Amino acid sequence: MTNQKPSRRESILQALVELLQADPGARITTAGLAKTVGVTEAALYRHFPSKRKMFEALIEFAEEAVFSRCQVILQEQEDVRMRLQQLTHLVLVFAERNPGLCCVLTGDALMGEDESLRKRASQFFERLETQVRQALKEGEIRQGLRPRTSAARGADFVMVFVEGRIQRFVRSSFSRLPTSDFDEAWGLVAESVWG
Repeated sequence: MTNQKPSRRESILQALVELLQADPGARITTAGLAKTVGVTEAALYRHFPSKRKMFEALIEFAEEAVFSRCQVILQEQEDVRMRLQQLTHLVLVFAERNPGLCCVLTGDALMGEDESLRKRASQFFERLETQVRQALKEGEIRQGLRPRTSAARGADFVMVFVEGRIQRFVRSSFSRLPTSDFDEAWGLVAESVWG
C-alpha cells in the first residue's frame, strides 16, 4: 500500500486546520497561511478563490466525515437508545480528533468573516439535531419509547450536551476532551431524555 502525497488543495486545508489548532481565536490571514504552506498567496488563490471557500471546504469535509458515519449507525443499529449514544459519541470523537475544525464549526474561527459562513457552519449542528429528533420519533413509533418530553425538546437537550462539550473543548484550548467520562455523562443525558 502506497501513501499518496496530499494534493496542494489538501495541504492548504490541513495547514489551515493546524493554524486554527495552534492558535485558537487568532485571525488567519491568507499571507500567514501561504507562508505556512510554503506557497505564494497567488498559489492559494489558484486552489481556492477566497478564504471563504477554504472554510466552506472544511465544513463540507466535517459534514461528509460525520454524516456518512451517521448513516452507517442508523442502518446497523436497531435500538434507538444505542443509536443516539453512538451518534453522540461519534460526533464527540470526531471533534476530539479534529480540534482545528471545532473552531470552524463553533464559529470561533469565523469571527470577522462573512456572516453567511457562520450560518453555513451552524447548519452542521442543525442537521445533526434533525437526525437526533428523527431517531427519538422512531423510538416512539418502533420501540414504544416514551421520552419525558417531545422529540424536539429531547433533541434540544442532546444537542446542548454535544455542543457544550465541543465548545468547552475549544474554550479550554483543547485540554478538556469532549469524550471524557462519556459513558457516565451519556447515562445522565439518556435518563433526562427517557427517564
